[in-house]
Amino acid sequence: MHPQDLVRDHTVYSCVMGSRAFGLATDDSDTDRRGVFLAPAPLFWRFEKPPTHVDGPAEEQFSWELERFCELALRANPNVLECLHSPLVEHVTDTGRELLALRDAFLSRQAHDTFARYALGQRRKLDADIRTHGAPRWKHAMHLLRLLMSCRDLLRTGELTIDVGDQREPLLAVKRGERSWPQVEAWMNRLAAEAEDAAAHSPLPAGPDRERIEDFLFRTRRASALEAYAHDEVVQRVVRRVGTGQG
Repeated sequence: MHPQDLVRDHTVYSCVMGSRAFGLATDDSDTDRRGVFLAPAPLFWRFEKPPTHVDGPAEEQFSWELERFCELALRANPNVLECLHSPLVEHVTDTGRELLALRDAFLSRQAHDTFARYALGQRRKLDADIRTHGAPRWKHAMHLLRLLMSCRDLLRTGELTIDVGDQREPLLAVKRGERSWPQVEAWMNRLAAEAEDAAAHSPLPAGPDRERIEDFLFRTRRASALEAYAHDEVVQRVVRRVGTGQG
C-alpha cells in the first residue's frame, strides 16, 4: 500500500492548522492541513512496517499514524497537542471522535517543559537572525509570542485554546515589523515569566493519563485486527463455495 493511500483511505481525523486555526490568517496565508490515520493491523504483521507519518497527498498536508501521534501527544509535543484542539476540523470518524474525547488525558504540567523548550529553540533562532541580519524574522517572532501565550493560558486554566482572540491585531503588528525588537523581547520575557508562575499553581495533573490512551490504542488495534480477520473469513467462504460449484 502506498503511504499516501493510507492518508486517503484510513484518515480518522484531519484539521486545518497554522495561521488559519490560530486566528492570524491574512490574504496570503497558506492552508496547513494535519491529520491522523489508522494503519490497518495486518500491515504491522510484515517485516516492513507502515510509516509513522506521511507528507501529502495535498500541498501543506502532513499526517501521523495513530500510535505515533499518541506517543508525541503523551510527551506534550506542542504541534501535536494543538492539532487536537483546532477549531477547523475537516474530517472525523468514530475513532477520531474517540481520540478527540481524550484530549484532556494528554494535558499535564509537562506541557510547560516542552513548550518552554520549543520556545527557547525558536528564541535562539531569532537571536541568530538579529546577529546575522540586524533584525528577526518578524513572522517567527509573532508565532513565538502566540506559543508563549498558549502555554501560559493552558497552565492557568487547564484548557488549551489556540485561537488568539483579541490578541490578533497586536500579534499581526509584530508580524508587520511595527514593534521594535526590545518591545517584542520584553513581551516574550513577560509571557515566559507568567508561564513559569502559572506552572506552580496549575490545575493540570503532573503527567498525562497514559493508561486511558493506551486502552484506547489497544481497543482500536484489536478492532482493526478483528475486521481484517472477519474480511478474510468472508473471502475464504466465497472461495470454498466457488470451488465446490455452489457460488
